[in-house]
Amino acid sequence: MKAYEKSPANRTKRGFTLIELLVVIAIIAVLLAIMMPAMGKIKEIARETACKSNLKNVGLAVVMYLDDYERKIPDTQSSNQHRWFENDDVTYRRAGSSSTYWGIFYKDYIKGQTKIFGCPSFQTATNARLIYDYSGSDKASDSSYIIKHAAFGLNHHERARGRNTNDIYRLSEFIYCHDHAEPRPDGGTSDCLHNNNNPGSMNLTSYRSGGSRAYSYRQIFRHNVRYSDDDRTGGRTNVLWLDAHVTSIEETTGDDVPLSWYTGDKEDRF
Repeated sequence: MKAYEKSPANRTKRGFTLIELLVVIAIIAVLLAIMMPAMGKIKEIARETACKSNLKNVGLAVVMYLDDYERKIPDTQSSNQHRWFENDDVTYRRAGSSSTYWGIFYKDYIKGQTKIFGCPSFQTATNARLIYDYSGSDKASDSSYIIKHAAFGLNHHERARGRNTNDIYRLSEFIYCHDHAEPRPDGGTSDCLHNNNNPGSMNLTSYRSGGSRAYSYRQIFRHNVRYSDDDRTGGRTNVLWLDAHVTSIEETTGDDVPLSWYTGDKEDRF
């Protein structure tokens, strides 16, 4: 046999065939199809973790406030929107004033870190749409900015306003705030998680089909969303309790949420 026939350098190099390339591309496509939903879940887990961390920081601010003000919960009065600042983007709005976010009561305890009142999942769920309309070119009127700093709804039940915590049955069973579309739910079945201890009836009636705010229902149970229905997400909402611990409540019609979690009164338990 001739020497050149034995030399590897003289052998013809064979490349990939078209069929082989198509098979490789198909395998990659299948792997991506499998991985993408998992990646989406991982991103949402990260968003929810950040949301809970922010709520815990809010809880610390609340605890410090209560220690300085004889354990009295602030009465947020007419403040029921998302703004922290006046139109100059520098001056804090007056606590308790209209259009002001309730978090303003804790500005001295958060060192300007208003983003701890934000929730990444809120931004995803709403596409920067808020239940209140704002106009203007300043940050105080920019929904895409506001939404990053005002994502939690305060328990504003009449029994919660200005309450001394010493009069509350159990701080660990009293909702201070939770994920919501509205900055200040007033405590009724129209905007809260309870159904007034009436088994079989519905909570959040203003946010369900036919309600005036049905478009924003999905902003409430906004974590671990599994369904695309207008009034069903299969998800959960994060809750800050008055003892500063944070938990989640799975999507509910209210049968498993006692009124006492909003009033703080023992007699409102199941």
